[in-house]
Amino acid sequence: MAKAVKREYVWLQCTETGDLNYRTSVNVQGGVPKLQLKKYCKRLRKHTLHKIKRK
Repeated sequence: MAKAVKREYVWLQCTETGDLNYRTSVNVQGGVPKLQLKKYCKRLRKHTLHKIKRK
């Protein structure tokens, strides 16, 4: 049987508009990573930098 992996759901927040556009799960074993991704922002209609926002 597979081991249970410690994962947590986090939001990806646009750095330019502040919108919470995406929700994803990250591995929290060993601390939460400093994840930064270029994702599509619907309000600006272009790709912008998104950072982790924990609720």
